[in-house]
Amino acid sequence: MTLPRIAIAGASGRMGRMLIEASLKDPGVTLAAAFDRPGTPFIGRDGGEFVGQSSGIAISDDARAAIAAADCVIDFTRPEGTLAHLELARELGKSMVIGTTGFSAAEKGVIAAAAKSIPVVFAPNMAVGVNAVFKLLEVAARILNEGYDVEVIEAHHRFKVDAPSGTALRMGEVVARELGRDLDDCAIYGREGVTGERKPETIGFSTIRGGDVVGDHTVLFAGIGERIEITHKSGSRMPYASGSMRAARFLAGKSSGLFDMQDVLGLR
Repeated sequence: MTLPRIAIAGASGRMGRMLIEASLKDPGVTLAAAFDRPGTPFIGRDGGEFVGQSSGIAISDDARAAIAAADCVIDFTRPEGTLAHLELARELGKSMVIGTTGFSAAEKGVIAAAAKSIPVVFAPNMAVGVNAVFKLLEVAARILNEGYDVEVIEAHHRFKVDAPSGTALRMGEVVARELGRDLDDCAIYGREGVTGERKPETIGFSTIRGGDVVGDHTVLFAGIGERIEITHKSGSRMPYASGSMRAARFLAGKSSGLFDMQDVLGLR
């Protein structure tokens, strides 16, 4: 069977470098291209240089050519860049794995529309462990559906530009759905001043930014006399990268459709 050929967007960034490393380690995929924005200092250099090996793939500033050379493009960049790459993937008939966060509702609609033409895995977190936590939260919310206040606490490095994280929001969405609530109506993003008593139907979010924290997420179910915490902590970005390779393999042979990691892992 032919291995899926992978193109990596934002190749010289923190996540791009990790994706290159994961693709070189994964026997189920082939690194076909790596690209970044024009003017990036690493254009023309071997993509494997970051991980101390030769990949034979030079980082390009030609997104169209890079995507054309692959079967699947993996993108963890910024919303505006991801959407531009998505349009190229749709035009060229390539699949796409999107780990970028911070999209507006309208931008998510653009992704859904593109998935009618090409297969897309779009998830706020590609790590297998995090997606196991999503499933655990479904069970916990069904059990703890009365008398428990729900709070989502997340921490990331100082360079992260969106808040709360996409993973935290998905955690809130999972819990709200199981409780029969709409997160748009019940979410509280931070508190300040005299807020009054906590309304029991709300789901609170707290955001921490600092240092080099890769990503910590905790969902707290606080009742009278007890607290239940479900936590995931990332020690590196490799779980996100490895999950992305799994997603790329999942898309091989599919013609269209919008999927997430729950589909990839068979957790539906």
